[in-house]
Amino acid sequence: MVEPLIDQIGGERVLRALVERFYDIIEQHPRGARIVQLHKRGHGMAHARAEQFNFLSGFMGGRRYYDEKHGHMDVKLMHAHVPVSAEDAENWLLCMDQALGDLGLEGPAVERLRMTLRRVAMMLINDLGDWGEAPAAVTSSTSVCSGTSIRRV
Repeated sequence: MVEPLIDQIGGERVLRALVERFYDIIEQHPRGARIVQLHKRGHGMAHARAEQFNFLSGFMGGRRYYDEKHGHMDVKLMHAHVPVSAEDAENWLLCMDQALGDLGLEGPAVERLRMTLRRVAMMLINDLGDWGEAPAAVTSSTSVCSGTSIRRV
């Protein structure tokens, strides 16, 4: 049996340290400025830190705190109202990569985590405007792909 990723990196204590370091970087590094802006439009940075830990715990095979609290682990649903550009996604990944490095987390399990986080981040890129609204050219017709509605122009 494969040990859960959360255990491979050192458990909840290390995950909490990773999330805290990640958000410290987000709040201090110029690449994190837009991510901070997006979080402040929502529930704020303290909320983001707590919910990131809650989500990543379950995502990495540990206790599913986010699911227990919100009834799902659907990352697309969590971000449906958030405008995420390719630059935002890359900046998020760069800051997470720095946090992983700062904590000395490395090895095959961490490389798999990096690849998985990249896939998720790229999946969240959308065409929402600055305030989370679809551009005016988008019509109301939808189609279903993998359980996610997509709007077609």
